[in-house]
Amino acid sequence: MNERVVGGESGRRRRRPTKQGTVLSEQVIVETALRLLGQHGAEALTVRRLGAALGADPSALYRYFHNTDDLLLAITDELIGQAQHGWQSTGDWLADLRDIGLRIHAAYRAHPQAAPLAAHRTTGRHHETRAVETILGILRGAGFPDEEAVQLYHVFVDHGLAFAAQDAAADALPAPAKAADLGVWQARYARLPAATHPNIAATADLLVTDMKRSAYPLALELLLSAIAARLPESPGRPGAAAAPPHTTEG
Repeated sequence: MNERVVGGESGRRRRRPTKQGTVLSEQVIVETALRLLGQHGAEALTVRRLGAALGADPSALYRYFHNTDDLLLAITDELIGQAQHGWQSTGDWLADLRDIGLRIHAAYRAHPQAAPLAAHRTTGRHHETRAVETILGILRGAGFPDEEAVQLYHVFVDHGLAFAAQDAAADALPAPAKAADLGVWQARYARLPAATHPNIAATADLLVTDMKRSAYPLALELLLSAIAARLPESPGRPGAAAAPPHTTEG
């Protein structure tokens, strides 16, 4: 899409079915865009391809989105919404942050072609504002003063999105490239001699195994431990002194 801007919302929506019997809506277009991204990568995000996939004239998409960047922001907000779907607070602020972090990571990795395009964007839309409100509420409710709550929110979210984007980019690699990257640990590192690389040689088998999984679950635990350490103990504050358990991802 180009930078074309359309008018107000009233009267813009198509209610008649497309050639494929689909009634267009923002949600339908976003879901179709995610599917096309998953199949064809970033180059699929064009008016022509979306229109063809929906059975609609490409110009009809301008009734819903100003341009491709507007659509990308909607896709980003959809990923954020998927991460929040079904989430409920446990009342334990550390457990809640852990769950939110893992959900963000999983939601973005579920769409590996879209994640690197979306992880660094700010939408200001419904799902994102709800996520910001929720995370800030958890941190403020735990007892962090507002300035620190904002700083920790920033670190927590960027930490999760950075890992999600990196892991998703690796997931999106063609199977031969992915296998080749992992094979380097076995073919190269596991064969380095102890005489020149004693630390690698001593841990080679562990490296081969560990590099097959994401480092995010452990990185999240380390971050949560650091966040918890910044909050003074208080007898009436659940989870303030609790050390989060170590978990790993298979």
